[in-house]
Amino acid sequence: MATRFLFTSESVTEGHPDKIADQVSDGVLDAILADDPEGRVACETLTATGLVLVAGEITTKTYVDIPQLARSIVRDIGYTKGAYGLDAETCSVITTINKQSPDIAMGVSREGDIGAGDQGLMFGYASDETPELMPLPIQLAHRLARKLAEVRKSGRIQHLRPDGKTQVTVEWKDGKPVHARAIVVAQQHDEEVSTENLRREIRAKVVEPVIAEYVASGHLPEGFLDANTEYYINHTGRFVIGGPHGDTGLTGRKIIVDTYGGAAPHGGGAFSGKDPTKVDRSAAYGARWAAKNVVAAGLAKRCQIQLAYSIGHHEPVSVNVETFGTGKATDEELEKIVRKTFDFSPGGLIRALGLRRPLYRQVAAYGHFGRTDLDLPWERLDKVEDLTRFGGAR
Repeated sequence: MATRFLFTSESVTEGHPDKIADQVSDGVLDAILADDPEGRVACETLTATGLVLVAGEITTKTYVDIPQLARSIVRDIGYTKGAYGLDAETCSVITTINKQSPDIAMGVSREGDIGAGDQGLMFGYASDETPELMPLPIQLAHRLARKLAEVRKSGRIQHLRPDGKTQVTVEWKDGKPVHARAIVVAQQHDEEVSTENLRREIRAKVVEPVIAEYVASGHLPEGFLDANTEYYINHTGRFVIGGPHGDTGLTGRKIIVDTYGGAAPHGGGAFSGKDPTKVDRSAAYGARWAAKNVVAAGLAKRCQIQLAYSIGHHEPVSVNVETFGTGKATDEELEKIVRKTFDFSPGGLIRALGLRRPLYRQVAAYGHFGRTDLDLPWERLDKVEDLTRFGGAR
């Protein structure tokens, strides 16, 4: 009997208020790491009408002009007019920065190796359903969101403003994607835009080209979009007020968009604005790195890895491997193989992935994983040979 189900994931554009906040927080982190790789950063940003507020705990030997940096990021995203409710030239930028707590620093800065900056649990995931070894719905949603920004900045679709959201519902049959059940797009626009023209252009210049690329590559079937696909493009008919003028933005409020679109669990810790001693970030990257290499090595079709840490301790307190019945060995055996192959200590991950350098603003929008447009160390398949060798010797 055929098994059918639906699964949905969403993404947002770089002009979404929460994503502005993420990009400013990671912009501050990158600027500090560029001159002070040992800098400790926990940077949060709030965006509202005419306002960017940057707060946090930062210990560094360098200096960053945070107001100037925040304005440059807001400008790059496209908020350059007073009518948008946030203008890079005239918005207020407020900063309130303290040093890192010495109680935390005492646990992190240990002799011999780095202790975890906090307790917590992190997940990494990979699946063979896309060439990026990512869940299909979130990859499609990200591609649509990036395409919205591309057609806005290039002028291929006129009168667009920076804020936008996408959502894709995929229908699966017997474990394979067969149909796009629903495509949802909300794109901010100028007052004078015709809703019908905008819907037509977004469908023709954003949705259809993105899906066509995946069909042409053989990763989606012909007819993935068909007469039964439901389109909800600017469904209310109007989206003029958006960005921070429409909703307050905060760092770390899009953690499912940042990761796997709901296809895997999330430990709850956000990424942006945190230096790599924070295992919320470095261990999530390490878990993705390990899971992706397990799938690429052919040891499983799906792999989920959970790591957990205690503040100040330099090794994870637990490692769990789950392959959902797709593993070439038992999950217990694969856990042993993974432990042999990867050093999940915070210091080990920082060294292996080179995390003390400016890497982070570029992933603060459109996902931290599955990014073929970027050379990210946690996306490299550099442990496949080791995993294969250990797997054969188990």
